[in-house]
Amino acid sequence: MHSPTIKDVAKHAGVSLKTVSRVINHEAAVRTETREKVERAIEQLGYRPDPSARSLRSSTHSYAIGLVYDNPNAHYVIDMQNGVLSACRERGFGLQIYPCDSTAPKLAEELVSLVQRARLAGLILAPPMSEQSALLATLKAHDVAFVRIIASREDPKDGMPCVYVDDHDAAYAITEHLIQLGHTRIGFLWGEPHHRSSPERYQGYADALKDYGIAINRKLILPGRYAFDDGFRGARKLLALKEPPTAIFGCNDEIAAGVLAAARSAGLDVPWDLSIAGFEDSPFSKQAWPALTTARQSTSEIGRHAALRLMSGLQNQNAEPTNEGFMPELVVRGSTAPPRQT
Repeated sequence: MHSPTIKDVAKHAGVSLKTVSRVINHEAAVRTETREKVERAIEQLGYRPDPSARSLRSSTHSYAIGLVYDNPNAHYVIDMQNGVLSACRERGFGLQIYPCDSTAPKLAEELVSLVQRARLAGLILAPPMSEQSALLATLKAHDVAFVRIIASREDPKDGMPCVYVDDHDAAYAITEHLIQLGHTRIGFLWGEPHHRSSPERYQGYADALKDYGIAINRKLILPGRYAFDDGFRGARKLLALKEPPTAIFGCNDEIAAGVLAAARSAGLDVPWDLSIAGFEDSPFSKQAWPALTTARQSTSEIGRHAALRLMSGLQNQNAEPTNEGFMPELVVRGSTAPPRQT
């Protein structure tokens, strides 16, 4: 049995090939009644557009996009890919995954070449590429369509489409939770500073301390990377202080998992001797014992909405960008509790 074709859909729905094409490409100039008739035919026949074939048939349109990332967190990358891929399947686009080195001196030229060589319609830029102004300027100069995923408290309204994540307020909520439990000596372990999420999360931590009248203690704040090993090393340093923290906030769940391992190696009872919180709600947070308090960030949904935003912009390039924001949600688990009374 042959796979259904666009001609089969047109015949089944009683419309022209051009009308079916318009429905598949989500063009606005199709009456609702006609669109629904075509969509029913597509569903009944089980028709699936072939992105590669569409690209070959068109000299002016591409039906594939690229996801560009540089992130050592495999769980983040997989969730992001799944979210983008779901939107691609929904809209009939192909997807090219492109890991890269965000510090490469000629990254902008590399991405322009990628788009031209692979005939991509546009790019989804994950952090930190999405936050590099020189790279964005080069892409714009070469008419490369893109959508950024960025850490921001609000829509930047800078004319460049994005999906923004309010890391600041989520980090504030985590710190506030620890303070309300009775903690005043709260350590903070940074991720990479060139990821905007790191300073945003730090500022949420610092603002919560300030609002509750707790002085910032620089000895309790350490630089690092979004990595388990940095969480382990950072926690060992903090726990060796004359006055160690009673709680530690890791900038992501991998860091927090490293903190938990350090606490275990020091013979501490978590959460009573040390409360620990992370960020992102990755598998690290759920599989740890005790499970980690964190901020639930729907990475797959963020990726999906970024892809849909890009595709909408490609179909209507004169439209004013409508950016969407996400707020990670505080998830309280067994790794946090009031400090032990001495």
